[in-house]
Amino acid sequence: MGYQVAEGPEVETDYYNFEMMNLEKDHPARDMQDTFYISPELLLRTHTSPVQARTMLEMNGKPLKIVCPGKVYRRDDDDATHSHQFMQMEGLVIDKDISLANLKDALLKMARHLFGPDREIRLRPSFFPFTEPSVEVDVSYVKKDGTIGYIEILGAGMVHPNVLKMGGYDPKTYAGFAFGVGIERIAILKYNIDDIRHFYMNDLRFLNQFKGEVQ
Repeated sequence: MGYQVAEGPEVETDYYNFEMMNLEKDHPARDMQDTFYISPELLLRTHTSPVQARTMLEMNGKPLKIVCPGKVYRRDDDDATHSHQFMQMEGLVIDKDISLANLKDALLKMARHLFGPDREIRLRPSFFPFTEPSVEVDVSYVKKDGTIGYIEILGAGMVHPNVLKMGGYDPKTYAGFAFGVGIERIAILKYNIDDIRHFYMNDLRFLNQFKGEVQ
């Protein structure tokens, strides 16, 4: 689909992790991504969005199309569906004449590639400070009774004009979309895994199941 892979540091500055994502200091939405601070200005990144911010500045206002994979950290209590660390992949596209329809097309292609050609997606309104409008994305599945249900797999939206400006883009000329997906969540759905902690507990009985998949 033409995306370039961009990577960045796991130890980030508050500026790249929050402020360039339209989350100024003391913004209440920061509570959703409570994290591990090393100092008042250094932290373990809560998402791979700082890679997007750094790449936007490097591009000097030129179009871009990137995915940003990597490990992220949040101060969550570990249970079957939450972890203090997990793998994330975010995507960012900035160009002229980009719309929500382009975002939906990209997400539908990804869902069908991962889960099969018959999968459908559903966009639900949501809130993220760095996108407007923002959506939660659900993927269809067949329930035991044969009816169709939906499971949430990621968040996405159109890049907020403030984020474009801070990244060096004129929002009157350029638009963009972004999405962020948890890699473990995709694997949980694809392989019917019942506990996210299996991914980092180093249990060989679990890990050996996937030798063929890795090869």
